[in-house]
Parts: sequence; C-alpha cells; structure tokens
Amino acid sequence: MSDDVIIRTEGLTKNYTMGSETVHAVRSVDLTVQRGEFVAIMGPSGSGKSTFMNMVGCLDTPTSGEYWLDGQPVSELSEDELAAVRNKAIGFVFQTFNLLPRQTALHNVELPLIYAGVGSSERKERARAKLELVGLGDRMEHKPPEMSGGQRQRVAVARALVNEPALLLADEPTGNLDSVTSQEIMSQLTELNHKGQTILLVTHEHDIAEYAKRQVHLKDGMIEKDFLNETAGAPA
Repeated sequence: MSDDVIIRTEGLTKNYTMGSETVHAVRSVDLTVQRGEFVAIMGPSGSGKSTFMNMVGCLDTPTSGEYWLDGQPVSELSEDELAAVRNKAIGFVFQTFNLLPRQTALHNVELPLIYAGVGSSERKERARAKLELVGLGDRMEHKPPEMSGGQRQRVAVARALVNEPALLLADEPTGNLDSVTSQEIMSQLTELNHKGQTILLVTHEHDIAEYAKRQVHLKDGMIEKDFLNETAGAPA
C-alpha cells in the first residue's frame, strides 16, 4: 500500500441484529483517502455515515471487510489494540465538545497526553502550542463555561491535534453552533488541512460539506456519489 494512503477500506460491512431483523448499516464500502485530503462524508439519517465513521475511528469493528489506517490493518485488532490506535493515530472532534467543565482549556488539551504517559512539562508545552495554533493563546486558563461555543470547539480541535494524529475525524463539529461560529470552525479546519492535516468530516449539512475538497455521499449504507469539490472553501 502506498505511504500516501491514510484510509483504505475493502468491502467494509456492518450488520446489526435487532430482534429477528438484521439491519445492514454499511454495505461493502470500498474507500481510499490519501494523506492530506479533506473529505466530507454526507448522507441523511440512516445512510450509514455514523456507523462508517465509528469503524474508521476504531470505535466499532466491522462485521466483514478490511480496513487499513495509515498502513496498519485494524479490522481484526483487539479492544486494547484499537484503543491504542485511537489514542495515537486519530484525533476526534465531536458535536458536543466533550470537555471537562471544571478544568481549564490547557488541562483539557493535555488529557490525551496524560493518557499517553507524556511528562508534565512536555505536556504543557505541546498543549499550549496547539491552543496557540487555534487562536486561543489568551484563553488557556479559562474553563469551558467561561467560553463561547466556538471557543469551546476550538479547544476540542486543539485537544484532537495534540497527539499529532495521522487523521482528524470531525463528527458534525458545527451541529451545536450558530451559522457564523460554524463558518469560523470550518475555516479553522480548512486552514489545518492547508497545513497538511488529513480530515474526515461527517455532516448532513450541504453548506458545511462545501468546505471539503472531496465529498462522499452514502445512501442505504453504500456509496452513492464520490466526487472532487472544485469550489471547496467558504460558500459564497
């Protein structure tokens, strides 16, 4: 596999059993994402995009098929091995921020490094650098309740980046934000992508997907469309 491939799935499938019924959430998806791409996974509720995202993010395992992340086969890893991959190779940004409300922005960003066993001084240095990167150098000692929604999401982005992940997964990152703040966060992600960060964005909002250079549309668990977005960036 090429060193330039971050995500590669072959026949990725996820089925759920609900009572006597089998739900085919993701059906034999083949997808390749190159290093440095900005890809939006689109689709209505029930299209399979969240299930697909959970498998790519090593939060769930496929029923069948193969998945490689940054050259490593992860389809059949144990729970402990999946957790190690998640912490090292993937940064997550969620709709609900998932910050500790009683801790400062700096401490929230440090958390993945604490789990990784990084020493205190290096932790703080790396966390400060990521907060500077997202424009929050002056808010490091503030706690989430003292910050706006956009600032909280920027803290979440900094936390996602602090381990220098190969892949940034953003799951509806603007879902709880107003339109102006949403544009600010998407501009931030675009800037990070311009600096080389690979980003996979899950959204059901077309105007948010427009920021991505490539769009993959899912329907009934299968890829319906996969195309390059020639006008990627802030919508007119």
